[in-house]
Amino acid sequence: MAMAKPVLSLLVHLHAALLFLPDPAGGAVYNVLRYGARPDGATDAAGPFLRAWADACRSPRPATVYVPPGRYLVRSATFTGPCHSSAVTFAIAGTVVAPARYGARGSSGRWITFENMDGLVVSGGGTLDGRGRALWACRRRGGQRDCPNPTSSLTIANSRNVVVAGVRSVDSELFHVVVLQCHGVTVRGVTVEAPADSPNTDGIHMHMSSHVSVYDARISTGDDCISIGPGNSHLWIERVACGPGHGISIGSLGKQQGMEVEAVQNVTVKTTWFTGTMNGLRIKTWGGSKRGFVTGVTFADSTMSGVDNPIIIDQNYCPDSSGCPGAGRSSSIRISDVRYVGIRGSSATPVAVNFDCSRSNPCSGISLQDVALTYQNRPAAAKSYCRNVQGTTLGLVLPPSCL
Repeated sequence: MAMAKPVLSLLVHLHAALLFLPDPAGGAVYNVLRYGARPDGATDAAGPFLRAWADACRSPRPATVYVPPGRYLVRSATFTGPCHSSAVTFAIAGTVVAPARYGARGSSGRWITFENMDGLVVSGGGTLDGRGRALWACRRRGGQRDCPNPTSSLTIANSRNVVVAGVRSVDSELFHVVVLQCHGVTVRGVTVEAPADSPNTDGIHMHMSSHVSVYDARISTGDDCISIGPGNSHLWIERVACGPGHGISIGSLGKQQGMEVEAVQNVTVKTTWFTGTMNGLRIKTWGGSKRGFVTGVTFADSTMSGVDNPIIIDQNYCPDSSGCPGAGRSSSIRISDVRYVGIRGSSATPVAVNFDCSRSNPCSGISLQDVALTYQNRPAAAKSYCRNVQGTTLGLVLPPSCL
């Protein structure tokens, strides 16, 4: 049975309450206040944070960098390993805030980064406040070319065996949490908050990573709640509440991102709730000659409430409706072995199931089982659309399948 949202909320707060405790058994605690950090929200605390990290990283024992309650301005910071201990915790009980002036965080595209780590925990009941509203306003006024490059709030890069737990991310300029070229990452009890019109503010983004799990997340944002880029495999996503936002998306793929083959495989998404989102469960690829594939995907136990596109495969992805790379060309990304099981709820548009696949690489092995989607509270009003797709159905499927 799907977990009710109040229970999910309780779990998130319980994780936060437990995981901000800073003292590991037999370990050392490095309080950033002792290194000169001032909890006034105005004095740059990047230096004290980095000095506390350096001492913790040198410790042969389990070590914790502790950010106590208060507001801490950090211009930008990169916490680098490897560390001497494989049990290093960065515990945030306060609020870490970005500079109010956009463009003051450097040109790396990252605000807070942990890289080259093995055995890291980023935890707490604290908040990362990306202060993205000024940059969003700039982009709305003058377009992307007239504004500085946006920054992602929290990036885990080139790391193994990492846990991110109980952290809240607010108003990131770009992506809130990024998992980049990692193996063995668990994101648990994370909350993401940004307005529905905030551009490119994906909640959790994964890129070129394997064995990544996401549990008990609440995500409200202006783009994908979770986005799965190329090069990802063995992902598990469970108990995620999404809305507003653009849904949970595999892709986009096929936009010449530097890999010979853009692949996503072995992904499970289960027990999810979508409320007022643009999409529910989406796979999106650009037209063009870039080779790649999506295979071994299961979407199970999802509840839709007023979702524009509850189930969608879009292999003619073009978000701006014009000027897209590969526009009008058939996608070379091959999609196969995708299962939808136990998907229910309401669509905000007549087409509740939309499979718009590549004419040169038709979707194959698509399966619908126990699907019940309505439009305007009427099962008969909802429709399915199929193009260049082969698949099967099992059990009751509404709207009637076009496979």
